[in-house]
Amino acid sequence: MTISPSSAAKQSRLALGARMREIRKDAGLSGRALAAATGQHFTRVSKIEHGVQTPDDDGIRAWCRACGAGDQVPDLIATARAAESEYLEFRRQSRAGMKRVTGAHTAALYERTSVFRIYEHNVIPGLFQTAAYCAAMLSFWIGFLEAPDDLDAAVAARMERQKVVFDRGKRFRVVLEEQALRTWFGSAEVQAGQLGRLLELMSIPTVSLGIIPLKTERSGVPAAGFWIFDDSLAALEIPTASIEVTRPDEISLYDRMFSQLEEAAVHGAAARRLIVRALRELQLAQQFATLWT
Repeated sequence: MTISPSSAAKQSRLALGARMREIRKDAGLSGRALAAATGQHFTRVSKIEHGVQTPDDDGIRAWCRACGAGDQVPDLIATARAAESEYLEFRRQSRAGMKRVTGAHTAALYERTSVFRIYEHNVIPGLFQTAAYCAAMLSFWIGFLEAPDDLDAAVAARMERQKVVFDRGKRFRVVLEEQALRTWFGSAEVQAGQLGRLLELMSIPTVSLGIIPLKTERSGVPAAGFWIFDDSLAALEIPTASIEVTRPDEISLYDRMFSQLEEAAVHGAAARRLIVRALRELQLAQQFATLWT
């Protein structure tokens, strides 16, 4: 089932309202008493608690202050912001072209992030893609989403953002499934170039690349790839939307999952051997294909 952006936001507002109602009741305050203590009309209290309106940051702080629940402020603020922006529809964004979908608007996020934790199960992360691999992948999405064909601009934007990988003040902890090494976007030559690119990036001191081998015992298998930006945001993509998570308690769950995945991965020379093996198998397949043509 696909959840529309509007229904996702409504569900988030309802959940937020229920939490704020519980905080008020735990403090022993009526809706009118809380309204008087926070300087707002009592009908607004009701609208917030029933998910009709989303409170702003100052409103949340005043609510928690009146209820003696100051420790709840950071999580409630994050939840309120997520209620309006956690579900970004690809189809809607793609009307402005794939440059928008690929996240040209996230440049500020990349700049302020110190530690990137990235997990992908069947694709190489955008920050590590070659231009040819990126173009092959985005070509599919342009057709699938019926987006304006701004392929060159979208690829250029992604290549420009990759400069962040060479910033010595940042760290990149990346975990890939071995399947990602074997999922082709484009031709065999494109895939070979992409695997070579991974080998090059492994030599960067700020990059930690782990690979989870096929048929290995493990404690968890996520349903989708996800990125964690410091401890402020977790983001994942499904075929029709990008979901952004800002609640601290939910981000901590992604952090726990990433730690388990990182433990299951091999690093260093072992990871390099997996890439080299995939590259050699690819080259061998090319040789056989040449013999039979």
